[in-house]
Amino acid sequence: MNPHAAQLWRAPRWALALLLACLGMLGPFAVDTYLPAFGSIARALDASPAQMQQTLSAYLAGFALMNLFHGALADSFGRRPVVLWGVAAFTLASIGCALAQTIGQLVFFRLVQGLATGAGIVVSRAVIRDLYPPADAQRMMSQVTIFFGAAPAVAPIVGAQLYVALGWHSVFWFLAAVGALLWAANWRLLPETLHAEHKQPFNAGNLMRGYLALLAHPRFLLLALASGVPFNGMFLYVLSAPAFLGEVLGLRPTQFFWFFCTTIAGIMAGAWASGRLAGRIKPRLQIRIGFSIMVAVSFINVAANLFFTAQPWWALPPIGLFAFGWSLMVPVVTIMVLDLVPERRGLASSLQAVVGSVANAFVAGVISPLVMHSALALALTSMALMSIGLVSWIVVNRVARRR
Repeated sequence: MNPHAAQLWRAPRWALALLLACLGMLGPFAVDTYLPAFGSIARALDASPAQMQQTLSAYLAGFALMNLFHGALADSFGRRPVVLWGVAAFTLASIGCALAQTIGQLVFFRLVQGLATGAGIVVSRAVIRDLYPPADAQRMMSQVTIFFGAAPAVAPIVGAQLYVALGWHSVFWFLAAVGALLWAANWRLLPETLHAEHKQPFNAGNLMRGYLALLAHPRFLLLALASGVPFNGMFLYVLSAPAFLGEVLGLRPTQFFWFFCTTIAGIMAGAWASGRLAGRIKPRLQIRIGFSIMVAVSFINVAANLFFTAQPWWALPPIGLFAFGWSLMVPVVTIMVLDLVPERRGLASSLQAVVGSVANAFVAGVISPLVMHSALALALTSMALMSIGLVSWIVVNRVARRR
């Protein structure tokens, strides 16, 4: 924690939470805003469905790759420069997407978007822990999640409206405008929270030693799996939304907002509850409650889809409840990850993000296309992804008790 933290941010905490949440929103906006225009982009650029899928896969791959370095750069050069350069690169890449004339060009600029977007997500976690002790940091993480939670619901709605009114190019011009405004806000407001004495030398040897130390740390890997993989139990439904909502549930595109509103309501409610519980109950108990909710909901979801034909009125609420359980426990796990290596929180945040983003990319590129047309397959896969995180947490907890 920065010894001068009290002087670095004097405005209300919710204002910092909103600023950092906006940095995190770039990711969901970059993924979800252009989805309603998929068909139009394919026709305009003469692209096949597989080529259009590459625009999403390239973004996720770039996001996962660069997450290896955002945190290390922030530990060496400071939080503020990495955020500003990342947002600037995202803005320029969004302009490139808007001007793309071929599918190859669009894939390239989507890759650049992915390489840049992670800066805000990774560095914002380190900023929070630089400024606040554990319980306050958990509350701040929860506030960020509450604001951030609106992004996946708002993004496709905004994208659909822009596409209908102004065409698919307007979606990427909108992302460029958001990037420019966010860069200006962070230039004006974001303080440098990394204390000079905490800076790490930036060289290949020091970077590799940091990576190897964390990758060889079983507790880190298990905690990263416990926080990152269960998210895909919910994200799987977001990735499969066109098929799941349109084909399986028979909803019209104008009715898709019910799914997004249900899911985001769960995320925001869980984050609010997490902030309220910070410092009032033991962190391990809060994590246990979150996983208990996800386990119960997963069993109910599988059983319902096994015996009944999926209907919107009962198929959507379990996804929102699952999201509630995940967002209740994930701020606590994230604080645990960052505190494993207090001197290199940026690096820890990077590798945690890498674990999550690699899982996201695998689910998006491999798993979702295989199960998106079956409600039962989606429910079983969601449970399996949650179980990976649950087993990881059980192992961490048992080892801690033995010690």
